[in-house]
Formats: sequence, structure tokens, C-alpha cells
Amino acid sequence: MEWDRNRYFALGVILFFIGIQFRMVESFVLSEQSTRALHRFAKQSQISSNNGMNDILLSVAPSPKKTIQPPPWLGWALLTAGGVISLHALALPKRS
Repeated sequence: MEWDRNRYFALGVILFFIGIQFRMVESFVLSEQSTRALHRFAKQSQISSNNGMNDILLSVAPSPKKTIQPPPWLGWALLTAGGVISLHALALPKRS
């Protein structure tokens, strides 16, 4: 698959809109299924804590929900990357 200017432009626009999303919201609340999946993934990684209380609470609690607060710089980084990629796509030669 060859990356032409349309694909670069689409990727840039998508990153730009995701950056706007991250700038507009303060935090995301995950659903119960997402929280449990994230817990299972973290439990299998080496970074996870060996706290047994987390396992007990997530298995017994009726609806655990995790809140994620993205850092403020993430939105700016995605906006910048999306803008640069979109402008780069406009500078690429058209496909013949």
C-alpha cells in the first residue's frame, strides 16, 4: 500500500480533530467493560502493582469505572502533528 497525499491528509485531519477533542475535555470516564479490560491488561504487565485489594474490589464491585485525565500537552501535540501532516500532504505532488 502506497501512501499518497490523500492518505496523509486524512491522517492529519483525524489527528487534528482528536487533538481538539483532547483540548475540549478534562477527563474520560471508562465504562465497566473497559475498566475491567484495562485491569486485566495491567495485571499481566510487569508495571502493575501486586496489590490484592485491587483484584478483590474489581471482582466484587458492581460497576467499577476508571477516570482518565490526559495531560494538557497531549492535545497540543496532536493538534500540531495533525496540522503539520495535513500541510505536508498539500505540498506532496498529485498522483498522475
